[in-house]
Amino acid sequence: MTKLIISGICGRMGKRIALLAKSSNDFEIIAGLEFKGSSSIGKDIGEVLGIDSINKKVGDNLSKVDSSGVLIEFTTREATIQHLEEASKKKIPMVIGTTNLSSEDIDKIKASSKKIPIVFSPNMSVGVNLLFRVTEEITKALGRDYKITMKETHHTKKKDSPSGTAKKLQDIVSSVRGKKPSVESIREGDVVGDHSVIFDGKTEKIVLMHHAKSRDVFAKGALDAAKFIVDMKSGFFTMQEVINGI
Repeated sequence: MTKLIISGICGRMGKRIALLAKSSNDFEIIAGLEFKGSSSIGKDIGEVLGIDSINKKVGDNLSKVDSSGVLIEFTTREATIQHLEEASKKKIPMVIGTTNLSSEDIDKIKASSKKIPIVFSPNMSVGVNLLFRVTEEITKALGRDYKITMKETHHTKKKDSPSGTAKKLQDIVSSVRGKKPSVESIREGDVVGDHSVIFDGKTEKIVLMHHAKSRDVFAKGALDAAKFIVDMKSGFFTMQEVINGI
């Protein structure tokens, strides 16, 4: 059984990860974290999730948490980097799905992966990670007379624009073409996440599209990643390695 420490357990993603974990016999939630000052601090995790008590209270300090679990982090840049430093000291494996990280932040994650195992991806969906792979293959196969553009749509509360997934797709195209394609970003309603890559040629158009029906697709990927690294000592991994290892 994989033990979990869920950061941002009262947030949208944190709750979905926790509820999916509770519905499985493969996981045990040993701790849940929230920001200092949160009204949920001190409450039973079951209470904030709307389920029966699990006799574990929401905390705000990773240093006080049992280090036998995998830390799943879908929070803010500031919280992620803070927890990264503490996890490195306590030798806690991490699954990081936080977006809006700088190149310097990613360098810190890679440096920490020499001490602890880390799965890092801007999108934990298996489908999106297959989209990454296919986008690279098609970009390599098509000539430069195909114009490549992208479009992404998310809910109005999403702070970063373009999304981390769109930026990753841009980087993939840029690694082949030497130039990042333009991205149209839309924020409306409660859209979980839509991403399209358009290859527009003179005689044909190819469109790759991923539509997330619910946040469970990201939550499931995060749980798969936690199982993947739980017994590792160190290393930097993406969801591509997780997919290959499933």
